[in-house]
Amino acid sequence: MCSIIGYAGRSAAAPVLVSGLRRMEYRGYDSVGVATWGEDGAILLKKGAGRVEEVNRRLGLDGLAGHAGMGHTRWATHGVVSDTNAHPHTSSAGGVAIVHNGVIENHLEMRRSLEDSGYVFASETDSEVIANLLQRYYDQTGDVRSSLLGTVSNIRGHYAFIAMFGDGTMACARHGKPLMAGLADDGLFLASDVRGFIEYTDDAVYLENGTCCMVRDGVLEVMDFEGNAVRRPATKVSREFGDLDKGDHDHYTIKEINEQPGVIRRAGASSVAQIRRVADMVRIAGHAYATGSGTSYNAALMGRRVLARFAGVRLDAVIASEMPGDTMLERGGVLLAISQSGESADVLEAVRTARRAGCTIAGVVNSANSSLARDSDVVIRMDCGPEVGVAATKSFCAQYSIMLRLAEALAGDTGVDLEGVASAVSRVVQDSDRIREVAAQIRDITDVYVLGRGLHYPAAVEAALKIKELTYIHAEGLAGGEMKHGPLALIEKGTPVIVLNPYDSTYGDMLLGAREARARGAKIIGISDRESDAYDHWIRIPPGDEVSYSFSEVVAAQLLAYHAAVARDADPDYPRNLAKSVTVK
Repeated sequence: MCSIIGYAGRSAAAPVLVSGLRRMEYRGYDSVGVATWGEDGAILLKKGAGRVEEVNRRLGLDGLAGHAGMGHTRWATHGVVSDTNAHPHTSSAGGVAIVHNGVIENHLEMRRSLEDSGYVFASETDSEVIANLLQRYYDQTGDVRSSLLGTVSNIRGHYAFIAMFGDGTMACARHGKPLMAGLADDGLFLASDVRGFIEYTDDAVYLENGTCCMVRDGVLEVMDFEGNAVRRPATKVSREFGDLDKGDHDHYTIKEINEQPGVIRRAGASSVAQIRRVADMVRIAGHAYATGSGTSYNAALMGRRVLARFAGVRLDAVIASEMPGDTMLERGGVLLAISQSGESADVLEAVRTARRAGCTIAGVVNSANSSLARDSDVVIRMDCGPEVGVAATKSFCAQYSIMLRLAEALAGDTGVDLEGVASAVSRVVQDSDRIREVAAQIRDITDVYVLGRGLHYPAAVEAALKIKELTYIHAEGLAGGEMKHGPLALIEKGTPVIVLNPYDSTYGDMLLGAREARARGAKIIGISDRESDAYDHWIRIPPGDEVSYSFSEVVAAQLLAYHAAVARDADPDYPRNLAKSVTVK
């Protein structure tokens, strides 16, 4: 979930690297650093804890000399957030520098071996092992290729790294984490994300697992871990992933919330044939599984309900991180693997588990070139465009819309009008100012409970997740009927409770639950198309059916969380301790 980038070409490297890091910062923003190869052969390095703009302003990262270099933004896994633990890391002799994403599982063993050989470590990270291993092999052989192959043969884990040697050669390796090359007119890029170089080129070479490469004298050489040459064709990537302009919005998050009506209309539109194919696969299997993490798992929960309701199909929703140990997968089954980035380590591990069990994989993903897309038998594109805000918003609506399209492909006709849903969500977005007023009322709370019944229960879970992520307020999504079975004990005077209570089959029971909570001192925030004296605050959503309501109430909750975050001086685009693409387990 860190971002890594390398560049070698005719332009000054440091400004190019800093620009790429800004575009990839959503992947990690604890610390940042840049290293370049100076004309005298020395490796120049600046790094520090903090965001890209802050550290660049303080240290002048973009002022480093040289036409080759690499950069990194970190999401901490090994070691605290500090200047010392920031990347790049150099070998103890200073002849090699590296940037790394992932985890080296045998780093303690390797570290002890290297220390016994006289190599010194300056940080707490597992990454520094790579630098010193490369240095040890280079000290022995004087050859970059041998050093690279020797290093990858000794480290275990899921990783991607870029290395720079004292002679200006750049090298990289990929095993389980994203890494690609960009082929530009004035140089070559290596990066964990196409956003790192999309403003310079849309020609990318996607490296497969178990491959590494060297960049020397403007030539890209790709090989496997045994040193055998590998031919990888260049692929044109979509320029839409380079469009990261916030426009007139203060944050990417509110921009992406506002984009959701269009997302609902086009989600899966480029994958109509693939959705039909998956429907046929599920029909033959008789049931299916769905997996994801965080918001993607909540979309799987929505899918579980709509496939059962509209198509009579059983869909078992499983949290990706729990699948390897807790799921009885049947041979011939179908797994819907849901991931915005397509790089989530837990989802990719769930896919490997399902593959070993004899399942067919249908990936629901936003990038056709992601690891998940390449590991899937069928790929359904989300078509929601780039999502920069770390807390997923429009990707949820895209995933939920695709679940409804799949239900329609299975059932023939569900009666769900996604155009009508999109229009209802447009009205919610236009009412953002009223929601901001309610958000101001909850800026100082410490706990909130979100209640829903039926299809509104997984919507409540997703609403609570958005509040946690954006505001740092403890939020819990609960089934409305479960309050009297324990959670009512937590209600005291002033406890805020959000009820998802549109006028459908769940309305009466949900309103009764709201009154029960209010009688015990709770402050009720009702999200509904009907006003009630049971509510202390009312967030109005448009009339509709149960599906339309479930979209509207989630978007209303996203806006409530966004405005509460702003009121609390939290950065909604970059929540603390989180990263957009969780590429470590």
